[in-house]
Amino acid sequence: MAHIKNHDLIQSIADAFQYISYYHPQDFIDAMHNAYISEQSPAAKEAMAQILINSKMCAEGKRPICQDTGTAVVFIKVGMNVSWEGDQSITDLINEGVRRAYTNTSNPLRASIVSPPTGSRTNTHDNTPAIIHYEVVTGDRVEVICAAKGGGSENKARFTILNPTDNLTRWILETIPTLGAGWCPPGVLGVGIGGTPEKAMLMAKESLMAPIDIHEIQARGAQNKIEKLRLELHEKINDLGIGAQGLGGITTVLDVKIMEFPCHAASLPVAIIPNCAATRHIHFTLNGSGPAKLTPPRLSDWPTISHANETHSQHIDLNTLTHEQTKSWQPGDSLLLSGTILTARDAAHKRLAELIADGSGTPESVDLANRFIYYVGPVDPIKGEAVGPAGPTTSTRMDKFTDVMLDNTGILGMIGKAERGPDTIASIKRHQSVYLIATGGAAYLISKAIRSAKVVAFAELGMEAIYEFEVVDMPVTVAVDSTGASIHQSGPREWKVKIEDMKRHPK
Repeated sequence: MAHIKNHDLIQSIADAFQYISYYHPQDFIDAMHNAYISEQSPAAKEAMAQILINSKMCAEGKRPICQDTGTAVVFIKVGMNVSWEGDQSITDLINEGVRRAYTNTSNPLRASIVSPPTGSRTNTHDNTPAIIHYEVVTGDRVEVICAAKGGGSENKARFTILNPTDNLTRWILETIPTLGAGWCPPGVLGVGIGGTPEKAMLMAKESLMAPIDIHEIQARGAQNKIEKLRLELHEKINDLGIGAQGLGGITTVLDVKIMEFPCHAASLPVAIIPNCAATRHIHFTLNGSGPAKLTPPRLSDWPTISHANETHSQHIDLNTLTHEQTKSWQPGDSLLLSGTILTARDAAHKRLAELIADGSGTPESVDLANRFIYYVGPVDPIKGEAVGPAGPTTSTRMDKFTDVMLDNTGILGMIGKAERGPDTIASIKRHQSVYLIATGGAAYLISKAIRSAKVVAFAELGMEAIYEFEVVDMPVTVAVDSTGASIHQSGPREWKVKIEDMKRHPK
């Protein structure tokens, strides 16, 4: 009978969440690199270049791949012949490990969990509690999977109960375009089929923990109906032309993973959950011999990539930029920003909107006139950094505030990730403003462009406080221009047609 010491599980959990914060799984790196090599869309190729460069930088610097260091998710299978010491629950041990990982002073991870989920939504400050899924199995080992799932991809989870005779593939293909780009494609799509509503969702999540192996199935051919469905979905989702960051391109998913379970004769539950470009998970086993030993990857396993569009980018001085100058920008233009920007996420926008509504106006320290707002909640800095990893958050959550901000603050535009809704695009057009995107999944790379950072308002909001950043050559892409033209609409539409044409007329 294996005897597991409390410390061994705590230390293993803490080490695992630190490890996955800065090391991508090797299968993901290989799949992303292959997608980068074959990509024909310049905008999508540049986005994948930034993701790969960021990944290697994080492995070298041991800093988070994404500023959203995720909800801590743990799958644990406990052998029936395992004994434990003391009277602490396994839940308590796991949460202590998560707490240690996220408050590690050598690489602090962003705490994103709030409690209660409604009302005050106060940050727990250590990213606990974890989401834990238990299974009791035969044997004398404890098998653990740790995953960090960011909000951008989690928010794109979808569920339905189809009639048994409905077309499952059609529902997935109709649903994927509605997800937008907030999940930072290209990534992996998890699918759960059958069971009950909660079982289907859990299977979709758990399927994402398996290695990327679609290329192996493509090489040898499908050997069962699930592999056949994976190949079909992989091909047809990529044929949609959504592409990296939703900019249009030939790769939207790197793999499609599927789990299934028997279900009631009257229903067909189906769930989908995407994994983003910050795919983070690791597996380990405890057998009573001590904490898990996690072997670091070799830095030589990462490809050497350079920015595809570096020489084609426009250098923009934000401190002298005028409204008239931004009107010349076109969707897809690559810019390098230098100067001062202010940050604001959900909670800060809500505060600003309330102050504007009651006539107080924005705080004196928050002068937004002729400036850009960057939607970001950075990781805390260490070792002389101006700021920790600081990639963009999903912009659609700020859509409800955009009209108020454009009407009352004099901002030139906004920086975030993914598409904007139709009403927001109409507001951008009406104000002749612009919307820029930074690459989701390139947080550490982006942070290197930030030379100074200071909190200027709402410090009590933690990572959601308003910061003033001084940036030098921060890479962004024009997503919506002053006429309301959006690359998230035109890019996928154009690449869907191009892909269809390439299939009709292969070289």
